[in-house]
Amino acid sequence: MARNHMILTFLLKLMLSSVSTATNSTSDIRQAIEEMRTANYFTFIMLINMAPADLIQGNITFLMPRDKTLSQTLIQENNVADFLQRHSLPSPLLFDHLQHLPTGSMIPTSKPDLFLRVNNSGKMHFFLNNARVVSQNICTKTASIRCHGIDQVLEGATLPSDHNNASLPVPPPCDHNITSPPFGLVASPPVMSPPSAAQPISSNISPIPSSAPPMKSAVSLSKTGITGLIWLLMAVKLSL
Repeated sequence: MARNHMILTFLLKLMLSSVSTATNSTSDIRQAIEEMRTANYFTFIMLINMAPADLIQGNITFLMPRDKTLSQTLIQENNVADFLQRHSLPSPLLFDHLQHLPTGSMIPTSKPDLFLRVNNSGKMHFFLNNARVVSQNICTKTASIRCHGIDQVLEGATLPSDHNNASLPVPPPCDHNITSPPFGLVASPPVMSPPSAAQPISSNISPIPSSAPPMKSAVSLSKTGITGLIWLLMAVKLSL
């Protein structure tokens, strides 16, 4: 009897923990959206709201083009998830972290096998591929989501052929007091000059390849876990 009681207690705690994780993630996203709204990134907010519910679960940095730039960019509804993956990094990074990256560094995006090349010529001239970071640290009120404004729609880049086998670990959530970038870097060619301003482009983005690993939802996982736990609870109850 005592053992069965311990099992029931453990299962109930596990169930509540799963629900709490999903709730915290949703709360962080809502808080970040409010910060984006205050900074007038309305079109990017609209794209987040159009994305599948399981796409964004925190521990992420958004790179947000301005409304004027996005108004000149064609994004099909079925390509919204791909666009957001291209414009995000799989770790919450303040601009202070990004500034430690030397020119030529390659950093991963949330889209598998897609990387951004750093061109670091100081705070006002920090480029990721073709885009310059123009508004730093827009989202700071939650620990799991950061966002920065950029002046162009990002053009992605894959790793050079001699780095095809390189592995970049997904960094853990960062601490506000960290002073160095919390992820591995891939060596790249020497300094390149800042890219010239790109003309407005039409973003004809291909759908996410079927081989790319899906971004699982904490919510969907919690629902599946809860269903299984309910069956376990019923089984234990019947054995009492």
